[in-house]
Amino acid sequence: MNKDEVDLLFDAQTISKRISSLGCAIAKNEPSDLFVVVILKGSFVFAADLIRAIEDAGTSTKVDFITLSSYGSGYESSGTVKLVHDLSESVKGRTVLIVDDILESGRTIAFARDTMRKRQAKTVKTCLLLDKPKKRIVDIEADYLGFKIEDQFVVGYGIDLANRYRGLPFLGVVPSGLDQTSIEKI
Repeated sequence: MNKDEVDLLFDAQTISKRISSLGCAIAKNEPSDLFVVVILKGSFVFAADLIRAIEDAGTSTKVDFITLSSYGSGYESSGTVKLVHDLSESVKGRTVLIVDDILESGRTIAFARDTMRKRQAKTVKTCLLLDKPKKRIVDIEADYLGFKIEDQFVVGYGIDLANRYRGLPFLGVVPSGLDQTSIEKI
């Protein structure tokens, strides 16, 4: 499979406009000492653009990264969230904005939110690029959201398929006929 076989979902301009709008909303509603916790890997491109948009709108941010995993190399989550790499700074007493790429089952963002609360963050909010509400297992919604989408496998703009396609400047949908055997051959 190559990038030409990915169906366009949102082009770069549409993504940029939405992130600018999110940045303005966050800057307006959140305090100026916002501590952004980025969940790696899929959200790194979104997070970079979002942080710039928040700063452009007048709010200063501090940033740290956490790596959580519930996916292997395929389409489906394992159902268990693992902490792969922890934050380097404490969240105690801070206003935290967790940034992630996709809200599906809700397990990953709930795990991150609950972890920040246990670590005594002052407040914890979430910002997700994409939401697949039909996949929800955990009762959680994003405080800030880029786009709601159908139950499709999306790649590009930092989001991968078997660690490929992260560098696409747009969000695209992977053909539904692609199976695990095809993924392993990519």
